[in-house]
Amino acid sequence: MFDTFSAPQSGTGTLFSGAALPEWNLADLYPSIDAPELKDDMARAEREATAFEKRWKGALVVEAGKGEAGRLGQAVKEFEAIEELIGRIASFAGLAYAGDTSDPLRAKLHGDVSEKMTDANAHLLFFGLELNAIDDELIEAALAADPLLAHYRPWVLDLRMDKPFQLEERIEQLFHEKSITGRGAWNRLFDETMTDLRFNVDGEKLSLEPTLNLLQDSDGSLRRKASEALAEIFKANLRTFTLITNTLAKDKEISDRWRGFTDMAQSRHLANRVEPEVVDALASAVRDAYPRLSHRYYAMKAKWLGMDQMNHWDRNAPLPDSPRALIGWDEAKNTVLGAYHRFAPEMAEIARRFFDKRWIDAPSRPGKAPGAFSHPAVPSVHPYVLLNYMGRPRDVMILAHELGHGVHQVLAGHQGALMAQTPLTLAETASVFGEMLTFRMLLEKTTERRERKAMLAQKVEDMINTVVRQIAFYEFERKVHGERAKGELTSDRIGELWLEVQRESLGPAIALREGYESFWCYIPHFIHSPFYVYAYAFGDCLVNSLYAVYENAEAGFQEKYFAMLSAGGTKHHSELLAPFGLDASDPGFWQKGLGVIERLIDELEALD
Repeated sequence: MFDTFSAPQSGTGTLFSGAALPEWNLADLYPSIDAPELKDDMARAEREATAFEKRWKGALVVEAGKGEAGRLGQAVKEFEAIEELIGRIASFAGLAYAGDTSDPLRAKLHGDVSEKMTDANAHLLFFGLELNAIDDELIEAALAADPLLAHYRPWVLDLRMDKPFQLEERIEQLFHEKSITGRGAWNRLFDETMTDLRFNVDGEKLSLEPTLNLLQDSDGSLRRKASEALAEIFKANLRTFTLITNTLAKDKEISDRWRGFTDMAQSRHLANRVEPEVVDALASAVRDAYPRLSHRYYAMKAKWLGMDQMNHWDRNAPLPDSPRALIGWDEAKNTVLGAYHRFAPEMAEIARRFFDKRWIDAPSRPGKAPGAFSHPAVPSVHPYVLLNYMGRPRDVMILAHELGHGVHQVLAGHQGALMAQTPLTLAETASVFGEMLTFRMLLEKTTERRERKAMLAQKVEDMINTVVRQIAFYEFERKVHGERAKGELTSDRIGELWLEVQRESLGPAIALREGYESFWCYIPHFIHSPFYVYAYAFGDCLVNSLYAVYENAEAGFQEKYFAMLSAGGTKHHSELLAPFGLDASDPGFWQKGLGVIERLIDELEALD
């Protein structure tokens, strides 16, 4: 799972200078980008995929009809092994590239691997199509007769949900192979363009990450300078980002039309295995809550900052009396592990491996991918976490968030390459829960009124950024893709749509000054994963409800929690939430999660 956060930073471009920060060791995947093992495995992946196609293509229906003598289960097992191999190669290339996107050798490896693994996967395309071509009664009989196939039952049934939207094999192959020169190429252009941008703040040329971090600096003039520097460079590159956005939106519309999707986000809902009406209920509940949440909070914050109205660059400013001390890496590590251990020692033990075995890359450095993520890699290895650690309190929460993902990915790994991956809507559960555990422990230890207020304010802002802001992003995407279906959008029109949803979600306490109309262009989710963003709001509201159950639960909550994470992608969200008495299809479910944020704002107001 890839997340993108903007970690805070102190000083103009000054990187965190505490104890040495860990850099990940990718040798558990491959020793180096020029390792013979990597080259051999790339050739092996192509060879085994080709052999698999020759062995099984055209034979699946026959095998399904053989009952106990059938070999469908063996075929799925072989398919999973090849997927694992391809995933290992692609994970290494992607992680090496994320570590330094400016390195031409890593960029070449990433491009070469993308091409070669796309070629290998082209030989595997037939498999899912032919499995789905088997009659429902016949596939059920095969699942009952073949114990090995029965092991993969969740994956087989999950795959069949895609059946109505699959195309003829030659068309699927064309879509697949052209993705390298289509969507994949535009994604790479976005990444490399964004990595190369430099923003002039007080004479210092900064990359995107440290410039965004200055928007959380205590110096208002520095926040303004950072915002103006961002706006200047975004405007200078707006033609490129507008072309990328128009092209990818049209590319998606073509794909959706061919596949028969009737709504622009339907393919994402299908991938997330969540019903459209559930997402609609979430989005509607959040929009209705804007006045009670973001509008109300930002009005309070403007007063704390001594302003009638905040500028957009003041939105994430620290409170005037917020603690300024940076948090060292060891302290951050111990804080998160302590919170995890208090919940369940097993959770802390898994998280500790990330530190002890160098599964984390923490420093911010030129060329490194911005933000933070936890990448599951493949079940036979382990996840890797990327951070840009700057030493502020929010960095500790980001560490807790990504380690939550990591723990989830480790626990689900036993499901294997085909069934370990969790839909995005549930993939955020463990990460947000890890944040909540860490926040609650720190809050309990805080008795000083000023510090408590600062902590509560930071948590409310994080929740608003996760829920309100992400639903606003989702609404923005819907507007952009809706208008793109009628023709190309100009940069000005995209900016107008951006300001429209931002004004609605942020409220009257924030003034959107000149230049902010271009800030849509740096959000990577719009490019890499259209309509991904609502998963954050889904996860945050879900965890708010889940944590309330935990606080009132008797013994046994931890066991049910670990069972949920260990299920990976083998169960629907309704099955996973049922043991906790939660139901995301209940219209009142989202109100419970939003109510948690509202009560935190109430507490802040009482402290004012």
